[in-house]
Amino acid sequence: MMRRSADQLLLPVNPIFIWATLLGALAFNLVPLGRQPAMPDLLALALVFWNVHQPRRIGVGVAFAFGLVMDVHDGAVLGQHALAYTLLSFFAVTVHRRLLWFTVPSQAVQILPLFFAAHAVSLLVRVLAGGMFPGWQLLLAPVFESLLWPPVTWLLLAPQRRAPDPDQNRPL
Repeated sequence: MMRRSADQLLLPVNPIFIWATLLGALAFNLVPLGRQPAMPDLLALALVFWNVHQPRRIGVGVAFAFGLVMDVHDGAVLGQHALAYTLLSFFAVTVHRRLLWFTVPSQAVQILPLFFAAHAVSLLVRVLAGGMFPGWQLLLAPVFESLLWPPVTWLLLAPQRRAPDPDQNRPL
């Protein structure tokens, strides 16, 4: 039997916090660290997190726009990251209701195929456009992204877990 991952009621998320985390992940992706194929894509991780937890606020269109920004920054084929982020967000929104019933480590295991598929789509577009194969270290990036899922979940849900003002009329 599946058990609910969070027994605590969460406060509503602040939209400014959502956009700050997405822009922070984008800023981290824009840091010039050289060509590291095994480097996790924190923007994809943040997009999947918010697609799972707030699918009505962050959707496929936002993922497409961030993908275009990453395409321009990386000098990649225009649409390579946009297609990968769009598919990743679509499937994250598709499974978000089922995913939230599992524990966070189980969620990480179930998110892993989504990250593999996104990297595979991006690699396929790159190779079809005449780019070179970046190496087998590319297979480590989705694994690292999946391993980052529990700390990212804990970190991004922390502001919603703060205790509301106690009141005699509100027992929750």
